[in-house]
Amino acid sequence: MNYFIDVQGTLIDDLHRQPVRGSREFIDYLNSENIPYMVITNNTKRKSGDFLAYLNDIGLNISSQHYLDPLMLLKTALTEERIAAYGSEPFLRIVESLGYKLDYENPESVLIAIKEDFSADEYAQMIEFLLKGSTLVGMHETALYAKNSKRYPGVGAILKMLQFATSASYEVLGKPGRAFYDEALRLLRLQDNGASFNEVTIISDDVKGDLAGAKELGMKTAFVLSGKYRSADEIIPYLNPQERPDGVYSDMQAYRESL
Repeated sequence: MNYFIDVQGTLIDDLHRQPVRGSREFIDYLNSENIPYMVITNNTKRKSGDFLAYLNDIGLNISSQHYLDPLMLLKTALTEERIAAYGSEPFLRIVESLGYKLDYENPESVLIAIKEDFSADEYAQMIEFLLKGSTLVGMHETALYAKNSKRYPGVGAILKMLQFATSASYEVLGKPGRAFYDEALRLLRLQDNGASFNEVTIISDDVKGDLAGAKELGMKTAFVLSGKYRSADEIIPYLNPQERPDGVYSDMQAYRESL
């Protein structure tokens, strides 16, 4: 079995950004047994190399060949130069460092990442740009964003709101976008040439934003309760049968113990 593994809420907790119980040991197990895996995160607040270095600094021994985030796909996927980007200040600085011009007058594209304090005026501005023809791109499509013991609408929820308000379609760069999972599989095949989606188990705390889309591709899904949801009852009863995960675990240690 091969693995795709989420980071925030799965390998590290949302409050202190420290390893969740069993996460270090699970990564060490995969490394020692040469089991193919990709750590796939929707990180947008740090440059990819900086975030990977942070994960290693806190004891998660993940090499670059095992790592993917949507910032690594941005330049290939978004060719427009003038964009209205929305998200945290670090995200905006990363976008500028990649050569994009932040344009809040006549942007070619609206690009959305996550932050906890979007304002009504920002939403109004996004809507105006979309109604004038700007394209809509999400860095990912998470259902919820958890920070400081609070839960906010994720980028996926914001994209759905804007789609409903303007009838604009949108593209997703990170999870659960098909292009992102295809790239993760391509990189996984550098470790296991014959890898396919139906041989992958994906582990995540976002059952709607990560696991439902992965399940459609044939992956086995493992839902951990160490992140966005405090109990399975908060979300599982409200999912369509085809969206429900193949297993539910309290954290990475519980998942490892189930093997």
